[in-house]
Amino acid sequence: MRLWSVWWSCVERLRPAFKRSRTFLWFALALAAVCVRPDLAGVTSLVRSLGLEPACYGSLLRLFHSTGFDTQCLARLWTRTALALLQRQAWRAGRHTVFLADGIKIPKTGRKMPAVKKLHQESESNTKPEYIFGHSCQVIALAVRAARGCFAMPLAGGIHEGVVFSNRDRRTQLDKLAAMLLALGVSTPGLLVADAYYASAKIILPLLRTGWHLITGVRSNAVAYRPAEETATRCRGRRRVYGEKVVLRACFEEAEAFADAPSPIYGEVGVVLRYRVLDLLWRPVGIAVRFVLVAHPTRGRKILLSTDLSLAPLAIIETYGIRFKIEVSFKQAIHTLGVYAYHFWMAPMKPRPRRSGNQHLHMESERYRNAVRRKLRAYHAHIQLGIVAQGLLQILAVLEPVAVWRGHGSWLRTLRVGVPPSERVVALALRNALPQFLADSPKNATLAQFIRKRIDLGRAEGLKLAS
Repeated sequence: MRLWSVWWSCVERLRPAFKRSRTFLWFALALAAVCVRPDLAGVTSLVRSLGLEPACYGSLLRLFHSTGFDTQCLARLWTRTALALLQRQAWRAGRHTVFLADGIKIPKTGRKMPAVKKLHQESESNTKPEYIFGHSCQVIALAVRAARGCFAMPLAGGIHEGVVFSNRDRRTQLDKLAAMLLALGVSTPGLLVADAYYASAKIILPLLRTGWHLITGVRSNAVAYRPAEETATRCRGRRRVYGEKVVLRACFEEAEAFADAPSPIYGEVGVVLRYRVLDLLWRPVGIAVRFVLVAHPTRGRKILLSTDLSLAPLAIIETYGIRFKIEVSFKQAIHTLGVYAYHFWMAPMKPRPRRSGNQHLHMESERYRNAVRRKLRAYHAHIQLGIVAQGLLQILAVLEPVAVWRGHGSWLRTLRVGVPPSERVVALALRNALPQFLADSPKNATLAQFIRKRIDLGRAEGLKLAS
């Protein structure tokens, strides 16, 4: 009962994103179903998890396609909620709150799904095919400290590739990620951590204009420049900005310029690495940035970039070392919550060849383009609902770990001290406490009453919850 009370107090903060109370209640119902469902078979699993009447299936489909709420506003409110509840636990580097960003490619085989295209994916393992058909999504997460560990709490996500509505639209995935990040309306100074794909002026310049900073890796063939030296006599023309060219990869050969330090990388103990700091001009952005060259005894060499010149090199290494946590959150989102397990097909969609890339719709009718927009809105609604559900489980793991371990009612071979419960453990605890929440909630408890009215007592799931 305690877990559901905290859960509902968090969900109530999202009410302003919805035009009507009934739309909000359907969203809260779907959110509860995602948090406790035992399988990930699309919308039907939401109906089974709460023992709902069959008529609720159509209502849930209409919820995802509804214009009664704005996913961008929902993401902004969810970000505000996460920062307010986890203010003390948020990971900070200097005076900046740390956010993580990365992309994920979701396989989709449906030919009736807009934005599905042929995607190339790189992986260090051979378990993934080189090319897939699917949706290309980008996600922004908040880095959170928990006990002696940390995790990435997703805040917003979207499909940023596959559909082009106007032939005048020249935005890339980097432009769209920067716009999505700034639309969250974060008031505190932010620091974005991402991989080398995001080391671009399209990301850095919009962030710097709004007071944000970026930590990222750069390619091994990157070059930078020393500031131009002042000359005694002024020549005609513009003053030189760039001086001597520096090949960053070659700087690793100057061993005497490196310093030794205990590794600050997450999870490493007793490891000594070597690093070197260079503040140089980087031509893609035209300003001085801080490069940290890292020589790790087992991981090899890495070149890091920070736009904040005040950050210490070891702080840059430590902050970049938690970037992998967003990939761990992707694994939980796929296998535990089914964030990307949507199957919304578009019946009037025109057939497309398998080798095709982006769908260019500027020659299509306005009616067809609106149908594509409606379907994309449903995809984004499902993704954002799953992101909120995953974040709620993580909040409960941080704020109520004792109640979670007391109520999960299962067995684990190894309990790691200092590590918060996983999303699966919290989901088990919520599932076990759901009958008590529905039975013992007062008559004026809005959500419990809304769910009770829609339980199908003719099925085993409904009888179990109503008993």
